[in-house]
Amino acid sequence: MTDTMTHVERGMAALTNEKADRLTVYPIACGVNRKLLNNGAGISYRDWAHDPKLFAQAFVEGQKYFDFDFAIGLMDLSVMAGDLGAHVRMDEQNTPFVDKPVINSLEDYEKLEVPDIKKGRSGVLIEGTRIFANALAGKVITAGFIEGPLLALSQSAGAERMFMDMFTNPSAIHKALKTTTEYDEDMVKAFGKTGCNGLCWDYLWGNYSCLGDAEYGEFEANKYAAKLNKLTADCGMALCIHNCADLPHLDSQVTKMAPAIYSMAYYPLIPGSPTASETIAKGYADKCLVAGQIDPQLFIRGTTEKISKVTSDLCHEVKTALCKRGLNAKYCIASGCEVPPDINCKLENIKAVVDVTKREGCF
Repeated sequence: MTDTMTHVERGMAALTNEKADRLTVYPIACGVNRKLLNNGAGISYRDWAHDPKLFAQAFVEGQKYFDFDFAIGLMDLSVMAGDLGAHVRMDEQNTPFVDKPVINSLEDYEKLEVPDIKKGRSGVLIEGTRIFANALAGKVITAGFIEGPLLALSQSAGAERMFMDMFTNPSAIHKALKTTTEYDEDMVKAFGKTGCNGLCWDYLWGNYSCLGDAEYGEFEANKYAAKLNKLTADCGMALCIHNCADLPHLDSQVTKMAPAIYSMAYYPLIPGSPTASETIAKGYADKCLVAGQIDPQLFIRGTTEKISKVTSDLCHEVKTALCKRGLNAKYCIASGCEVPPDINCKLENIKAVVDVTKREGCF
């Protein structure tokens, strides 16, 4: 079936629960798009993550090649920690990660300082987002991507240390969160000038595998995230939230934070991990456009036939659940987390998810 709506029309219909021609689709393909650059020969992750023009062009080329319904400018989750002083291991092709935290003692929490966001990879992220948001304006709904204050701190200190210190020395954690929140505030204001339609927050630690409601409320949701979410709206951007953890705080992050889009994952081997149909049935899609939940590893390890079958099954599961709930297109077919930017990731599998959704996601 041929699409009868533009990407923007379809996206807006999904966001507002109006009738759409089909479900929206956006495998969270970000770093992998760099394989489309250099006349299809690709470029290294290192080059892509340090040049705003290359960063932006990858999203533009990805949109041309895959025909997504959204474009969300995720780089990786070590950007803020790196600019705060942590050492980031930057391999040629793999996702960067912190291998030497900047926080190694309680005193170090107080030494964190907000960096100049015009420098480092923060500057690349902001400028790159501006370029691709302007290039894709009117063609697709765009969003920047940013780490929440608790995630940025865990990357800077190491999650194990942070969680231990959270319960033994909470005041030190709060002092550091004040700094990461101020850093986030500077980033939000800058994103608000890029022209992107929304801002996607990674609030990873809002999950019951790590924190209960009271702890998550104290260390992110109630004070820090609430302030940043309001600032996001004040700067003219729609609030989006991504959480790829196994047991997300749906009441905190969907019901209370009230995002326009909520991106989530599903872990079938973990009891209680919410499926797409369960999430819809419990009313969370009433409140926002829910996105998920294809296993990201299928894009590397799965055959095109396998990922096509998974996508088809998800489309039918979602449409059935939406119909029972009396909703229209309030679900986006997506991966539960970023499509692996590994050089061996199969572009044909990304395209299959889009193509199958265009066919099986029709209403």
